[in-house]
Amino acid sequence: MIRVLIVDDQSVVCEGLRVMLNAAPEIEVVGVAYNGASALELMPTLQPDLVLMDLKMPVMNGIHATRAIRERFPTIPVLVLTTYDDDEWVFDAIRAGAAGYLLKDSRREDIVQAIADTVEGRAHIDPAVANKLLSYVRSGPVPQPQIVEILSERERDVLRLLAHGLSNADIAGRLSLAEGTVRNYVSTILSKLNATDRTQAAALAWRYGLVNPGDVPLE
Repeated sequence: MIRVLIVDDQSVVCEGLRVMLNAAPEIEVVGVAYNGASALELMPTLQPDLVLMDLKMPVMNGIHATRAIRERFPTIPVLVLTTYDDDEWVFDAIRAGAAGYLLKDSRREDIVQAIADTVEGRAHIDPAVANKLLSYVRSGPVPQPQIVEILSERERDVLRLLAHGLSNADIAGRLSLAEGTVRNYVSTILSKLNATDRTQAAALAWRYGLVNPGDVPLE
């Protein structure tokens, strides 16, 4: 079971999400918080596997809450579910450490799949905001030699597959490595790139030109 904490300031939305997600056999909603501060208070007690986070809320908004959760509970991913697709909200959420970004008009099955993917380590970005994110991470100078020098060839292979959204297990299969070895590579990559999570590392891979939209993942 995937234990989910819902964070949204609208009680009607929270209850609707609770009913919808509890209907999925692999998901259990363990709690609801109506702002980011309440979510932080509930985290140690509820110990969710994933936080489903709205953005615009009173007391503490979703950007600040995502950053605080990632700092205090780094193993627990935050999946944004919001009505906002403005550039500022999207970029700030990813910078804060969000593992994915969904819009509230997404289909039920897409939300359930995104939750499962996120818990397994795959970054999930709503198609409606994906182009904005790609444009952002490609903008500005592209110092590819810098990242090439920092990472070994094998680490770059792992990063390319990670940027395509593959899980550790999938990467291990593609590169004929043990899953634990891939986990160690990912940890080293995050440390070398000063990235807080897989989503930020993937964004850097796109920005530095190590992977392109038309690429086929390594076989």
